[in-house]
Amino acid sequence: MRLSKLLKVAMSSVWNNKMRSFLTMLGIIIGISSVIILVGMGEGTKKKVTEQIEKLGTNLITVSITGNRTSPISEQEIEELKTKPGIKEIAPSISGNANLKAGDKSGTASLEASTPNYTSIRKVNVSQGRFISQRDIDNRFKVLVIGPETATNMFETTNVVGKTMYVNGIEFTIIGVLESQGTSNAGSNDDKIILPISTAQRLLKNSTIRTFYIEAENKDKVSEAMAYLQLFLNKKYNNDTKSFRVMNQTTLLETANATTESMTTMLSGIAAISLVVGGIGIMNIMLVSVIERTREIGIRKAIGAKRRTILLQFLIEAATISSLGGIAGVLTGYLGAYLGLKYFNTTILISGNIVLAAFGFSAIVGIIFGIYPANKASKLNPIDALRFE
Repeated sequence: MRLSKLLKVAMSSVWNNKMRSFLTMLGIIIGISSVIILVGMGEGTKKKVTEQIEKLGTNLITVSITGNRTSPISEQEIEELKTKPGIKEIAPSISGNANLKAGDKSGTASLEASTPNYTSIRKVNVSQGRFISQRDIDNRFKVLVIGPETATNMFETTNVVGKTMYVNGIEFTIIGVLESQGTSNAGSNDDKIILPISTAQRLLKNSTIRTFYIEAENKDKVSEAMAYLQLFLNKKYNNDTKSFRVMNQTTLLETANATTESMTTMLSGIAAISLVVGGIGIMNIMLVSVIERTREIGIRKAIGAKRRTILLQFLIEAATISSLGGIAGVLTGYLGAYLGLKYFNTTILISGNIVLAAFGFSAIVGIIFGIYPANKASKLNPIDALRFE
C-alpha cells in the first residue's frame, strides 16, 4: 500500500475518534507549549539581564567586603586606590532600607548613599533637578534624590523637586528625580532614594564602607585595574579571599547567564516529562486501537497485507497524533508568549530552533511509543484475528 494511502487511513482513524485523539494529544500539547514558553522565558530573562548589566558600562568593577567582622575600607584607602594604574574613579556606597513619610502617606524604599561621581560610574541619570554634590557631602545637607516609582508612591507625581519627605523620622528636601531604570530580578530599580554619603552615615549610624564602585579608565584597562585591586585587597586581608569579592561586568554577566541557563534547563527538563507522559498516552491509546481493530487487521492480512504494511500503518497513526499535538503545542506556546507579554509584562523570546527541536521531539516520541503497539498489530495471526469478537 502506498504511503499516501496509509497516511489517509491514519488521518481517517484520528478524525473518527476526535475526542479520544484530542485527549491523547493533550500531554504532547502541554509538554511542547511548556518547553517553548519556559525556554523562551529563560532567553527573555537572559536578554533583559544582559541589557541591564551592559547599561552599567563595560568598565565597571564592584568591590564588596564580606562578613560583619571583616574590617571595612577606610576613606584614606579609597584615596590610595585612586592612584593605582587603570583606575579612573571610585564611588563608595552605603545601602540599607528606609522608612518614608510624606503628608499622610508612608512607605519603605531601598536607600543608597554615595558621592557625586556615582552618576558617571553607575550610569545613573537625573530626569529632574540635580544629583548630590560635594557641597552636600561636606555640609551633611539633608537632601536626597528620589526614584520615579518612589515619587509616584509617595506623592502620586514625579514633579517633586523642592518638596520635603521624612526619612527614618528626619526631614529631607528632594533635589532630583532619577530617570527610570526599570526592574530586574532583584526588584525595582526605580523604588529607591540616594543620599549624600556623609548624611547617610549619620542617619544610619553606620560609617563603615563595605561596597565601592570603580570605573576603569576604559574597557581595555579593566584587567589591569582588577589586578592592582587584587594585590591591594590581598595585602589588606592577608590573602583571605573570603573577606572580599571583586566583580567586573563580564564576570557578572557570565554568572547571571550561567544561572539563567541552569534554571532554564531544569525547568525545560521538568516540562519535557509531560512529553514522556504524552508518549505513554499515545502507546496506551494505540494498544486500545489494536484491540478494537483486531478483525480489521485480520481481514487486511487475509487479503494480502504484509506485516510491514500493518506496522507502518500504526506507526503513521502514532506519529500523526503526536505531530498534530506538536503543532497545537507550538501554537499554544506562541499564544502563551503573547499573553505573557501583554498581561504579565514577561518577555518571552521564542527561538525558531527551539520550536523545530520541540516539534521534532514530539514526532519522535510518537514513533518511539508507537513501535510496541504497531509491532503487536503486525504480529497478529490472521485466523486468530478473524475469530476475535
